[in-house]
Amino acid sequence: MPVTRRSLLATGLAAPAILGLGLGGARAATTLKLSHQFPGGTIEEGDFRDRMCRKFAAAVAERSKGAMEVQVYPGSSLMKTNAQFGAMRKGALDMSLYPSPYAGGEVPELNIGLMPALVTSYAQAVAWKAAPVGRKLTEILDSKGIVLVSWVWQAGGVASRERPLLVPDDAKGMKVRGGSREMDLMMKQAGAATLSIPSNESYAAMQTGACDAVITSSTSLISFRLEELSKALTSGRERSYWFMLEPIMMSKIVFSGLPKDQQDLIMSVGAELESFGQAGAKADDTKVEEVFGKAGAKVQSMDEATLGKWRDIARDTAWKDFANKSASCADLLKLAEQAA
Repeated sequence: MPVTRRSLLATGLAAPAILGLGLGGARAATTLKLSHQFPGGTIEEGDFRDRMCRKFAAAVAERSKGAMEVQVYPGSSLMKTNAQFGAMRKGALDMSLYPSPYAGGEVPELNIGLMPALVTSYAQAVAWKAAPVGRKLTEILDSKGIVLVSWVWQAGGVASRERPLLVPDDAKGMKVRGGSREMDLMMKQAGAATLSIPSNESYAAMQTGACDAVITSSTSLISFRLEELSKALTSGRERSYWFMLEPIMMSKIVFSGLPKDQQDLIMSVGAELESFGQAGAKADDTKVEEVFGKAGAKVQSMDEATLGKWRDIARDTAWKDFANKSASCADLLKLAEQAA
């Protein structure tokens, strides 16, 4: 009977753990598949999230002296975007650079990774990993079958087909893609209608008129060419109510099946690449203004008073809804507020 990934999973063993056993006990090469939804490029050019995955793959291969190979599948070419998190939990996908709130339906605590106006700066975001809120989130994910390999945060902005979406009053009558249930709650309170789609479906939604405004990371605003359809941009460069945790994650089933030296290597490379991820995100916060401005869009930034108005709405809607989900969510929110 042939050995397949499905039959391996049925025995509770991850494929790489089995592949690591060669003739005479020698270890064969371990191949891991890393999926993400963003446009593919090269290790030097393109969406920094794809580049980060390719850098991860190159570093793992080099440091393991070929004992490990990571194959990168961009553009959801391996499997659909929303299926990736569940597949990792089951061991059917090894790794993904994945927007954490996309998995909020399976693990409600992950919606804190895009809680409007909770994280408002990169300094605050980066501090999460070592803070109690980050340790708690890591523990929760581990209990759900996911290992956090590399933390990545991104600020976001708003691309609008016609009129700008800057202050809460602007939202009235607009159809908005927010990126998470919590972002949608804030937008609905401000008077918008909302739609829930992955960012890689934003262009089509704006093109058909199903969506008037898309809120997403600066990188996605660029990579998905939304400047071609937009007359206005609210930039997230100076401050934003939209900060998303978009880490490289790994299946715990697969991770646990690897030898300790390979586990350590994966975590070490993941940690080292975090500075590259944050630099890439910040660079795109500036680049998006240039791209949209060159295309003729009106570019605006948010001041502290406007951010405060959005925070007030978020606290009364999204934060309250999240805290009421469970004691775990309430505790996580409390820890996040302490980290602010």
